[in-house]
Amino acid sequence: MSEDERPAPKTVVLYHSAPDVLERAPGYMAAHGALIDEFHAAGDLLLIGTFGDPVGEGAMCVFRTREAAETWVRKDPFVTAGLVARDEIRTWHEILTPT
Repeated sequence: MSEDERPAPKTVVLYHSAPDVLERAPGYMAAHGALIDEFHAAGDLLLIGTFGDPVGEGAMCVFRTREAAETWVRKDPFVTAGLVARDEIRTWHEILTPT
């Protein structure tokens, strides 16, 4: 695949969970879910999920643009309520896409 044929870069948000995330998350799940629905419906959120051990390994979200990822982090109740100890926003260059 040539550089011209590659998809536009995506933006990944990595969440590093607070130690008490499992105890506190249920209280914020409805608002978090509504934000997921909003960003997915707009076409900005492509993938989201936790790693095998959400407390130790955290979670990941893939966005269409960096702007969407930054807006997400500012609005996500998991972040604003301190369920996320630290987040990272990274540019990701997709090289293999489904056919």
